[in-house]
Amino acid sequence: MLTPYYQQETNKLVINREQGSQFAKQVADDFNPLHDIDAKKFCVPGDLLFSLVLDKYGVSENMHFTFAGMVDETSVLEFPEGSDEFDIISNGKTMLSVKRSGQSKQCTQLVESLIKNYVAFSGKAFPHVIIPLMGQQEVMINPARPMVIYESMSIHLDTLDIEEITLEAATPEFSYEGKRGKIILRFELLSNGEKVGFGEKHMLVSGIKEYCQQAIDDLIAYYNERKVTLK
Repeated sequence: MLTPYYQQETNKLVINREQGSQFAKQVADDFNPLHDIDAKKFCVPGDLLFSLVLDKYGVSENMHFTFAGMVDETSVLEFPEGSDEFDIISNGKTMLSVKRSGQSKQCTQLVESLIKNYVAFSGKAFPHVIIPLMGQQEVMINPARPMVIYESMSIHLDTLDIEEITLEAATPEFSYEGKRGKIILRFELLSNGEKVGFGEKHMLVSGIKEYCQQAIDDLIAYYNERKVTLK
């Protein structure tokens, strides 16, 4: 399912603007302007990097991903041999650090199921979760420059004796100091209706401002308009 979104030569991989943008909009339902083909500072979706790791290395009982660098169309990503801890590197710089433990399983059906469900959950974070979550504390992101950065994510599975998986959102968390804050999105993993694991996605927010309903309404309207015109 990921073949249309990258080019690979031996252990090196490149994602161009069109591929990164298509993944964001067509797979993740993510319309962040940073993923637009003509974005001044284009950024490959972090969820595509996560998906590529699962596709190459399979699923482990415990997985932690730390996003250390911004990947763009000039990044030449090197994927090393699989181990408990490894880095995805571009031009000598770590872009993504991966830690794994417990049993591992290379199962196409499980990998694709986890990718589809996690990416769908992640793509809905803005504006559906982030804006009301911050609004509870009467603050919001800067509508002129909404900076929400993917910091890390982790997944724990009680068992790998499954082939299909679904995801349900759990209670999120937001904390801030001054103009900077942190969002934690939590989720539970289910198979045949039974809980088989859980996970978290951590994001950093900057440019936090006092809440203004009109500004939020305008931002959501702009976002929804982009979804209609760009999808």
